[in-house]
Amino acid sequence: MIKKADFNIIDINNIMDIWLKSNVSVHSFVDEKYWHDNFEFVKECILNSEVYVYYENNIVKAFAGVDDGYIAGIFTDDIFRGKGIGTELIKYLKNKYDLLKLDVYEKNKKAFNFYIKNGFRIEEKHFDENTNEYEYRMKWERGSL
Repeated sequence: MIKKADFNIIDINNIMDIWLKSNVSVHSFVDEKYWHDNFEFVKECILNSEVYVYYENNIVKAFAGVDDGYIAGIFTDDIFRGKGIGTELIKYLKNKYDLLKLDVYEKNKKAFNFYIKNGFRIEEKHFDENTNEYEYRMKWERGSL
Protein backbone atom coordinates (compact mmCIF):
# COMPACT_ATOMS: atom_id res chain seq x y z
CA MET A 1 0.00 0.00 0.00
CA ILE A 2 1.18 3.51 -0.82
CA LYS A 3 0.06 6.59 1.04
CA LYS A 4 1.23 10.09 1.87
CA ALA A 5 3.36 10.04 4.98
CA ASP A 6 1.93 11.34 8.22
CA PHE A 7 4.90 11.89 10.50
CA ASN A 8 2.63 11.80 13.53
CA ILE A 9 2.23 8.10 12.76
CA ILE A 10 5.30 7.16 10.71
CA ASP A 11 8.66 7.36 12.46
CA ILE A 12 10.95 9.81 10.66
CA ASN A 13 13.93 7.87 12.04
CA ASN A 14 12.79 4.77 10.14
CA ILE A 15 12.53 6.82 6.93
CA MET A 16 15.98 8.33 7.52
CA ASP A 17 17.49 4.92 8.20
CA ILE A 18 16.23 3.74 4.80
CA TRP A 19 17.51 6.96 3.19
CA LEU A 20 21.01 6.60 4.63
CA LYS A 21 21.44 2.87 4.01
CA SER A 22 20.07 3.14 0.48
CA ASN A 23 22.35 6.00 -0.48
CA VAL A 24 25.44 4.35 0.96
CA SER A 25 24.72 1.01 -0.73
CA VAL A 26 23.76 2.24 -4.22
CA HIS A 27 26.18 5.17 -4.43
CA SER A 28 29.46 3.47 -3.56
CA PHE A 29 31.20 5.98 -5.86
CA VAL A 30 30.28 8.83 -3.47
CA ASP A 31 32.21 9.18 -0.21
CA GLU A 32 30.00 7.80 2.56
CA LYS A 33 30.84 10.88 4.66
CA TYR A 34 28.78 12.98 2.23
CA TRP A 35 25.59 11.13 3.20
CA HIS A 36 26.32 11.37 6.93
CA ASP A 37 27.17 15.07 6.64
CA ASN A 38 23.85 15.78 4.91
CA PHE A 39 21.69 13.60 7.16
CA GLU A 40 20.16 16.38 9.32
CA PHE A 41 19.59 18.70 6.35
CA VAL A 42 17.79 15.94 4.42
CA LYS A 43 15.75 15.03 7.49
CA GLU A 44 14.48 18.60 7.69
CA CYS A 45 13.72 18.62 3.95
CA ILE A 46 11.82 15.35 4.21
CA LEU A 47 9.70 16.69 7.04
CA ASN A 48 8.77 19.63 4.79
CA SER A 49 8.16 17.70 1.56
CA GLU A 50 5.51 15.39 0.22
CA VAL A 51 6.62 11.90 1.12
CA TYR A 52 4.86 8.81 -0.15
CA VAL A 53 5.53 5.57 1.68
CA TYR A 54 5.14 2.00 0.51
CA TYR A 55 4.32 -0.20 3.42
CA GLU A 56 3.02 -3.68 4.20
CA ASN A 57 2.07 -5.06 7.59
CA ASN A 58 2.92 -1.68 9.17
CA ILE A 59 6.50 -1.92 7.85
CA VAL A 60 7.81 0.93 5.70
CA LYS A 61 9.64 -0.76 2.84
CA ALA A 62 10.28 2.27 0.64
CA PHE A 63 9.44 5.91 0.15
CA ALA A 64 9.61 8.70 -2.41
CA GLY A 65 10.17 12.35 -1.62
CA VAL A 66 8.55 14.83 -3.99
CA ASP A 67 8.73 18.62 -4.12
CA ASP A 68 6.46 20.24 -6.70
CA GLY A 69 6.88 17.36 -9.16
CA TYR A 70 10.60 16.96 -8.54
CA ILE A 71 11.40 13.48 -7.22
CA ALA A 72 14.14 14.06 -4.68
CA GLY A 73 14.57 10.31 -4.53
CA ILE A 74 13.03 6.89 -4.32
CA PHE A 75 14.55 4.89 -1.51
CA THR A 76 13.93 1.22 -0.83
CA ASP A 77 15.06 -0.72 2.21
CA ASP A 78 17.93 -2.95 1.03
CA ILE A 79 16.15 -6.20 1.87
CA PHE A 80 13.14 -5.25 -0.28
CA ARG A 81 15.03 -3.86 -3.30
CA GLY A 82 14.38 -5.56 -6.65
CA LYS A 83 10.84 -6.64 -5.79
CA GLY A 84 8.94 -4.09 -7.89
CA ILE A 85 8.33 -1.59 -5.10
CA GLY A 86 10.10 1.26 -6.92
CA THR A 87 7.96 0.60 -9.97
CA GLU A 88 4.82 0.77 -7.83
CA LEU A 89 5.95 4.12 -6.40
CA ILE A 90 6.65 5.51 -9.88
CA LYS A 91 3.22 4.37 -11.13
CA TYR A 92 1.61 6.04 -8.12
CA LEU A 93 3.45 9.31 -8.75
CA LYS A 94 2.60 9.23 -12.46
CA ASN A 95 -1.07 9.06 -11.50
CA LYS A 96 -0.70 12.11 -9.23
CA TYR A 97 1.45 14.37 -11.40
CA ASP A 98 1.46 15.42 -15.06
CA LEU A 99 5.18 16.21 -15.00
CA LEU A 100 7.96 14.59 -12.98
CA LYS A 101 11.66 15.44 -12.92
CA LEU A 102 14.61 13.95 -11.07
CA ASP A 103 18.39 13.75 -11.04
CA VAL A 104 20.25 10.46 -11.20
CA TYR A 105 23.99 9.91 -11.03
CA GLU A 106 25.56 8.81 -14.29
CA LYS A 107 27.38 5.99 -12.47
CA ASN A 108 24.14 4.67 -10.97
CA LYS A 109 23.40 2.57 -14.07
CA LYS A 110 20.70 0.49 -12.38
CA ALA A 111 18.66 3.54 -11.36
CA PHE A 112 19.26 5.23 -14.71
CA ASN A 113 17.96 2.17 -16.58
CA PHE A 114 15.01 1.92 -14.17
CA TYR A 115 13.95 5.47 -15.00
CA ILE A 116 14.41 4.95 -18.75
CA LYS A 117 12.27 1.80 -18.51
CA ASN A 118 9.60 3.86 -16.74
CA GLY A 119 9.39 6.50 -19.47
CA PHE A 120 11.83 9.15 -18.24
CA ARG A 121 14.08 10.87 -20.76
CA ILE A 122 17.33 12.78 -20.34
CA GLU A 123 16.85 16.52 -20.29
CA GLU A 124 20.47 17.47 -19.55
CA LYS A 125 23.72 16.28 -18.04
CA HIS A 126 25.40 18.35 -15.33
CA PHE A 127 28.20 18.14 -12.80
CA ASP A 128 27.39 17.94 -9.08
CA GLU A 129 30.19 19.83 -7.33
CA ASN A 130 29.14 18.45 -3.94
CA THR A 131 29.91 14.86 -4.95
CA ASN A 132 32.20 15.44 -7.94
CA GLU A 133 29.94 13.25 -10.04
CA TYR A 134 27.93 13.74 -13.21
CA GLU A 135 24.15 13.54 -13.04
CA TYR A 136 21.39 13.35 -15.58
CA ARG A 137 18.32 15.53 -15.16
CA MET A 138 15.47 13.34 -16.34
CA LYS A 139 11.86 14.14 -17.11
CA TRP A 140 8.60 12.29 -17.56
CA GLU A 141 5.53 14.07 -18.88
CA ARG A 142 2.02 12.67 -19.24
CA GLY A 143 1.18 12.13 -22.88
CA SER A 144 4.78 12.23 -24.14
CA LEU A 145 6.28 9.27 -25.94
